[in-house]
Amino acid sequence: MLFVSPRFLFPADCGGKIRTRDILRGMKGGRFEITLASPAPPEAQRRFAGELARACDRFVSWPEPRPGLLRELKRWLALWSRHPVAVASDGSATGRAVLAAELATGYDVVVADFPHAMILLPSRLPCPSVLFTHNVEAEIFRRHATVARNWPYRTVWQVEAWKMQRFEHAAARAVDSLVAVSERDGGHFERICGGERVTVIPTGVDLDYFTFDDHESAVPADGGTVVFTGSMDWRANVDGVGYLMDEIWPRIVRARPRARMIVVGRSPPKALVQAARDRGLAWTFTGFVEDIRPYVRDSHVYVIPLRVGGGTRIKAYEAMAMGRAVVSTSIGVEGLPVTPDREYVCADAAESFADAVIRLLEDAGARRRLAAAARALVERNFSAHVAAAIFEEACLRAIVRASSSGRALAPA
Repeated sequence: MLFVSPRFLFPADCGGKIRTRDILRGMKGGRFEITLASPAPPEAQRRFAGELARACDRFVSWPEPRPGLLRELKRWLALWSRHPVAVASDGSATGRAVLAAELATGYDVVVADFPHAMILLPSRLPCPSVLFTHNVEAEIFRRHATVARNWPYRTVWQVEAWKMQRFEHAAARAVDSLVAVSERDGGHFERICGGERVTVIPTGVDLDYFTFDDHESAVPADGGTVVFTGSMDWRANVDGVGYLMDEIWPRIVRARPRARMIVVGRSPPKALVQAARDRGLAWTFTGFVEDIRPYVRDSHVYVIPLRVGGGTRIKAYEAMAMGRAVVSTSIGVEGLPVTPDREYVCADAAESFADAVIRLLEDAGARRRLAAAARALVERNFSAHVAAAIFEEACLRAIVRASSSGRALAPA
């Protein structure tokens, strides 16, 4: 198997990387010898040798673009590309050459991790192909357009959504098999490329790593600790945390003036951090951390205030696995088979979201009931090992299904 990712997987500091890492770990030593291919920063193979060894049998790479003015200029120029910016930015002539040479050595199957990876692959492939979709990408873009605050940004997002839909649909029709991460996403892709080619895997959680902990600290009078985890260089998370700060948090602190908020995730925008400081909020932005678990364990309520997103939210299952009560918008748990008021509290309006957080901070029994039910659900259905086994079977079926015609993979 040649497994192509458009980004280096380590550290696994966001949901997509975590899901891919766990799938690869689960398949390692199974039916496939796995070659992982991706861009990589300098010294990556030395710094992350242990992580790579647990995820693949062999790793090939090309230089990862360095952040800076040149990279930002490339993204701006991509606005005029026929491909969406998110896809065009992952293009690499060096990467395409590396992968073409690798494919020439002979593989049984190639996996594209996210549609973005397809821009790196040749238009004709000598082996069966699988697309691993973590989201419905075009839907995320349309939601960004919906919440954009002014018409220029809204127009840009609408155009990008149209380009992404075109690219994503062509990609789905081109592959021999497609893996989706929720029944909702699976139904979407079935309408595009046919149900016989679509496999849905559950969102898997490493339950040995995210262990249950029901011994929370006492909630201070008029206080309590609320936590959010997620990469803060992803626009959906930035929008959600901004929404929490602007519209939800003022309601919470009116009732619980000593409440604290912890935002755990890499690269929080300076403007957002400064806004919290200017307002005198009891907010902490941790930036990148090696391990989110201490922050989740030290909290009383876990929040997912997302208004934009797609796929499934692995962060929700991680919090549930650790025994923390979750308050989320509908989009925050979209694609997850969880029941409101049994495994989590659903709140889409700012007022109801704040009320739910306040109520849980005041009611330890309610927190414990939600946490116990959620952990039980995750234990029954969402082990990372189960997800990896289903993924492996999907790749084997792609080999059986594929013809020798070598039809195009990359969208036109």
